[in-house]
Amino acid sequence: MIVNPETRHPRIHLILFLITVGTTILAGAMREGVNPLAEPWLLYKGIPFSFTLLLILTAHEMGHYVTSRYHRLDVSLPYFLPAPPFPFIIGTFGAFIRIRSPIQDKGALLDVGCSGPLIGVAVSIPIIVLGLKLSSIQVGPAVAGGEGLTVILGEPLLFQLLANLTLGPLPENHHILLHPVAFAGWIGLLVTALNLIPVGQLDGGHVIYALFPQQHRYISLGCLLVLMIFGLVAWQGWLFWAILLYFLGFRHPPPSYSWIPLDNRRRLLGILTILVFLLTFTPNPFVLEESIPLPKIPDGGVNV
Repeated sequence: MIVNPETRHPRIHLILFLITVGTTILAGAMREGVNPLAEPWLLYKGIPFSFTLLLILTAHEMGHYVTSRYHRLDVSLPYFLPAPPFPFIIGTFGAFIRIRSPIQDKGALLDVGCSGPLIGVAVSIPIIVLGLKLSSIQVGPAVAGGEGLTVILGEPLLFQLLANLTLGPLPENHHILLHPVAFAGWIGLLVTALNLIPVGQLDGGHVIYALFPQQHRYISLGCLLVLMIFGLVAWQGWLFWAILLYFLGFRHPPPSYSWIPLDNRRRLLGILTILVFLLTFTPNPFVLEESIPLPKIPDGGVNV
């Protein structure tokens, strides 16, 4: 994500990063069933999730940073945003950079906008494949085994493709229990999709403005409407995002030399970025289901 402008506080980058390391380790450990107060020596179980997630977020933001420096923009290092590990199950709100100087033309705008998501998803793909190989398969109801509510993750098209290539088609009533590394990779796809929503000055908004500057406002408004519909029929979190993006603004300022056209290579890059958005977006990323207690197994029986 890119924000503009800022005041400069160099040391705060490292401080926020170290705090985020701590909160994501806590979140990863709690997801593995560790009680941080009663079992602090088991917090190491949160390291695979934490380090994998931070690798993806860092790759995303450094993609923006390096591209911005290539275009001679005055840009900050990434700001990582820690979050309480409970109830926020991943321990971070993400990260962003700040651009202090105006972007000169549509080519630079598209490069900066697409570099973070494309590099982030490129790093997420091998992580997901590795995480899926480390995951296990559950036979039976997807939410069996406990009481209360269980979160089932939606599968964007890219995740489905990687799962089929890595594990093969699963028989009916078989479900993947994601390893922490795979879960971090899934979060990486969600972060990519959120940043590529074609509204305002999100990464996706930059790409759409560079490709279709005259239609950007209408595409942003149309996307907000779609998010509200998804919020009503799929995941209520999209209502929050639609309202937040509306108040953040759905307009986009023109670059300094807005009359310079895009070259064909960048147009193809923009189309690729839109395709990545479609492959990583899912209308229902989180589904809450009531858990079904496992049946008691009689003596001598085996639960497959």
